[in-house]
Amino acid sequence: MIRALKSSGLQVAAVKIELLGESEGYARMNVREIKERARERLRGSCRVCRVCDGRACAGEVPGIGGLLSGSSFQNNVETLAMYHLNMRTIHQVDQPDHALQLFGRTFTTPVLVAPLTGAAYNLGGALSEEEFITALVEGAAAAGSCAFIGDGADPDYFRLGLQAIKKAGKNGIAIIKPRAMEPLRERIRQAEESGVLAVGIDIDGAGLVTMALKGQPVGPKSFYQLRELVKMTELPFILKGIMTAQEAEMAVEIGAAAIVVSNHGGRVLDGTPGVAEVLPEIVERVKGEIIVFADGGIRSGVDALKMLALGANAVLIGRPAIWGAFGHGAAGVKTIIKTMTEELRHGMLMTGCVNLKAVDYHIIY
Repeated sequence: MIRALKSSGLQVAAVKIELLGESEGYARMNVREIKERARERLRGSCRVCRVCDGRACAGEVPGIGGLLSGSSFQNNVETLAMYHLNMRTIHQVDQPDHALQLFGRTFTTPVLVAPLTGAAYNLGGALSEEEFITALVEGAAAAGSCAFIGDGADPDYFRLGLQAIKKAGKNGIAIIKPRAMEPLRERIRQAEESGVLAVGIDIDGAGLVTMALKGQPVGPKSFYQLRELVKMTELPFILKGIMTAQEAEMAVEIGAAAIVVSNHGGRVLDGTPGVAEVLPEIVERVKGEIIVFADGGIRSGVDALKMLALGANAVLIGRPAIWGAFGHGAAGVKTIIKTMTEELRHGMLMTGCVNLKAVDYHIIY
């Protein structure tokens, strides 16, 4: 039950949720408490700033900040903030439906968890990698959502992610770094055996500093290599890291099931545009032919609503999920997702959107 709601997102401490399923070990904790505890446990690797815009952590890679000046991270937040919502309250929508149909499953929210790894070298080490990924996957499942799991500089991270997905009822999606073709083939096979809903590659990780430092070579992939990867599996295949309409069209051509419009959180190339800036053109080219996820700068349910209005089918959250995991484990992640989903529901009500299909560009100003 929502006791108080303001639409300014995760920064507002007044938003409280009485979590369902306390008998399963999920205690009550509001977003302010989660963020305060996360700030302590992240040990300066993330300051959990009141406004998470990438300025305080600019250049901290390895870490959670954006590369060099941090402008790409900042652009994600700033370009999304440039959009406003048209409030409409003369309508008959009283119970907006925010359920998402995805890869044969029904989720209660389009707010999903982005692939996140590196609890030790990026996030201060207060959680082990196993604790971190377990919190993300289990918390997302408990919230009626789904977590993407990532690959990382330590090859064991991918195994731990798959292990967490199996424990959560095979509720998860596996994303692999752009390694050489044979290691990619092996990880796709492992993902299939673990029962993931979909598998993919984060091609935006082609120049990751942390991978290079740990002796795990990654690099760009050609059109033909990506087409070969798609043919390796019967699972839906996802290309994460699409930032141009041309590459979105290429994803359709190679037979990918979905793309993630993402600049890797602004952590791989300085000076890129924000995701919200490029999303409309990409959607105009490929919407209806391929599923479109948006990942970049989403901090609240209102932010999620904006991305959906710009054409995304669903959104991925990174920093808020980290705060949830470090602030209160799986229960913290669940609280973050449920809070954002309630903010989304409220936004849909106030803009006259009966379901996710009704969320489109007409509500954007």
